[in-house]
Amino acid sequence: MSKQRLTKHPVMEVDQGEMVAFSWNKKSLQGIKGEMISSALFANGIQVFGHHTKDHSAQGMFCANGQCSQCLVMADGLPVKSCMTPLTSGMVVESLEGLPRVPGADDPIERKEVEIRAVSVLIIGGGPAGLSAAIELGKLGVDTLIIDDKDRLGGKLVLQTHKFFGSVEDSWAGTRGFEIGHILAREVEIFSTVETWLETTAVGVFSDKVVGVVRKNRYVMIKPQKVLVATGAREKMLPFPGNTLPGVYGAGAFQTLVNRDLIKASERVLIVGGGNVGIIAGYHALQADIEVVAVIEGLPEVGGYKVHADKLKRLGVPIFTRHTVVSANGEERLESVTMAAIDDNWKVIPGTEKTVEVDTLLIAVGLSPVDEFFAKAKEWEMDVYAAGDAQEIAEASAAMFTGKIEGVKIGKALGAYKGDVPREWLDKARVLKSRPGEIKKQPPPLPVPEGVMPVFHCTQEIPCNPCTSICPEHIIKTENDLITGLPHVDDVNKCKGCLNCVAICPGLAVSVVDYRKDTAHPTVTLPYELGRDAVEKGTMITVTDVDGEVIGDYPVQRVVANKKKFPGTLMVQIKMPHELASRAIGIKEQKSPLTSLDIPDLSACPDDAVICRCERITAGEIRAAIRGGVRDMNQLKGLNRTGMGACGSKTCRPMVMGLFRDEGVDLKEVTDGTHRPLFVEVPFGTLAGIKGGK
Repeated sequence: MSKQRLTKHPVMEVDQGEMVAFSWNKKSLQGIKGEMISSALFANGIQVFGHHTKDHSAQGMFCANGQCSQCLVMADGLPVKSCMTPLTSGMVVESLEGLPRVPGADDPIERKEVEIRAVSVLIIGGGPAGLSAAIELGKLGVDTLIIDDKDRLGGKLVLQTHKFFGSVEDSWAGTRGFEIGHILAREVEIFSTVETWLETTAVGVFSDKVVGVVRKNRYVMIKPQKVLVATGAREKMLPFPGNTLPGVYGAGAFQTLVNRDLIKASERVLIVGGGNVGIIAGYHALQADIEVVAVIEGLPEVGGYKVHADKLKRLGVPIFTRHTVVSANGEERLESVTMAAIDDNWKVIPGTEKTVEVDTLLIAVGLSPVDEFFAKAKEWEMDVYAAGDAQEIAEASAAMFTGKIEGVKIGKALGAYKGDVPREWLDKARVLKSRPGEIKKQPPPLPVPEGVMPVFHCTQEIPCNPCTSICPEHIIKTENDLITGLPHVDDVNKCKGCLNCVAICPGLAVSVVDYRKDTAHPTVTLPYELGRDAVEKGTMITVTDVDGEVIGDYPVQRVVANKKKFPGTLMVQIKMPHELASRAIGIKEQKSPLTSLDIPDLSACPDDAVICRCERITAGEIRAAIRGGVRDMNQLKGLNRTGMGACGSKTCRPMVMGLFRDEGVDLKEVTDGTHRPLFVEVPFGTLAGIKGGK
């Protein structure tokens, strides 16, 4: 097996599928049948998929979500997105050097009639929001069609190996994301009125109220009465020199490779962005035995949940706030990244530059809703709804509730549901969308040196309370019984030391201190999810506090695991002095400090940063147009092709708007680009019903 494939994972089962032969640029390789071509290439150590026709720059993967065309290759003679095209036995895959051949007039053509399908409700997107809506519509017996462009349901849940926040009864808190995806998919299958089309991409919404979709290279026209857009979000990009090098990609793409396809895509990664997406991606990297050199964040504090950031700190990952990436360096692929501190005006502070050797740079600087389908359907006066990130960027637990709510609204509009949306649903959706609260600095209470009790190391109010549901003695409460309240023990004398609270906590923020056998050196139980090899009995481990500060080294006394009830979570027990016991919560994994290389020549002007990756248009070219008086995205496209590429400006538009703002232009003066009905590139042959889609 390729060394790039994971052979074991602390949380996920590694079940290799059928290996098949394929070729890459006439070289014979092996891949797993049905996996995406991009993953098969990565598994074989190939990350450069071709070179751009304009400047011959190396092209690799960026989004792994079908939103861009960075990963374009030729497969059996057709140009395809390698991240969206399954591998087949004997497939001939080639890098796209130059432009693909245009079919000639003498090429054989076999046409098929384009299918037209009428349906009561079309749901675009089979993630947490779309599935939750489909379940409510299924309960109402409404004729519903879910389409999703992936090969399985679940959306981004498929990529999440961490345990979810929220509550147990409402959003499966304490259950891992990919498991929640399986649960929702199984629920949908129960309803005979709900049909699912996988590997089906919605490509356009038209004025005759038809939604065009491509289902496995066949064009189908859907005529729905109602449309629910649950298409999720796409990742934002940053403008800096080298930002299109292979090895620079979105955190979601990384999670797709590591958690869905079990590809060890990297050896050393640097993460830009301290929100939940970036911090969680770092944790997933560690689970896949990938070193996380650092997380850098431009703001004074990380924007994600503190417990997520704490998990990384405790494992030895440094987090640098008020820092940004200056450049990505390399020839054919990423070799190093230069980062630097920034001032209050987001300007680099000279002399703070530091260059680190990494093979991967993950960009996790925020998400944009994939809402173009919703906007165009509104324009054509269709009866359209939105849920999940397409409605508002929030956590997946909130997406489930917005899906439920919109499903009921649609059911009511069709006459299948009487009454109003339950008020408690609306309230819970609002709470689950809420931003993290202020951090309360109080230290964990020092346990009385007798009996046994949990110690809570969460100091920020977030919507999470599975510890209250799992306690068999019902002694764990939250402040004012609110889901956002911090937990505490109501009656310490009733704790039996079952360790359930340690095992279920999504933030790995609960330890248990047990004095029953030794009051001077109590047994402390710590949560751990990075594999058993590092914590076998007798192994010396480095124990840290909540901020990652080292407390000391202690031998492992015992490892407790409840594989059936809490798979993937180990509870590591050590003995330590009473006065330190309440501080202990983490086990340090990475012990090597951040090392710096020589700083490269930084004379390259930031104007060299590529903004439009499809057409290779730089910041300097766009700035020149703006300074020349351009205030219209359509005019900009006509002048230098910005936004004209295959992705339809999905990646570059936010950065272009940022350049307008940086140049002192009020965005109210900027005319946005005209969005065409067709949002995803489709071969003409597919639209015409030609077999093979050429």
